[in-house]
Amino acid sequence: MPKKLTPVLYAAEIEPSVAFWVDRLGFNKTVEVPEGNVLGFAILQKDNIELMYQSFTSAVKDAPSLAEFFQKGPSFLFVEVENLEEIITSAEGCKTAVERRTTPYGAKEYGVFDPAGHVILFAQFG
Repeated sequence: MPKKLTPVLYAAEIEPSVAFWVDRLGFNKTVEVPEGNVLGFAILQKDNIELMYQSFTSAVKDAPSLAEFFQKGPSFLFVEVENLEEIITSAEGCKTAVERRTTPYGAKEYGVFDPAGHVILFAQFG
């Protein structure tokens, strides 16, 4: 049985995305792996949420047989939050992917693009 699921997001450079999650959303960088003078890989964590970023260069070195897939993105993450208004304030200045809305299933949602172009959709229920 699966024990844990952690998304891995790929980017040309991961430092801006790491800063997005750490500076805006309060995540901690728990692991970083340099690739020359830049980051090649990082793990970010907040409470029981974890995600990873890996640079295209590092990913190709890790798994050359998958090289054609790493740059096909973007990825889409659905993140449930307790307070959507706090997220909207924290994401101020980010490029909007999904305008604030209420869905037919009762969620209040708002989405942004992270610095790597991945869509992060935040949802508050109730």
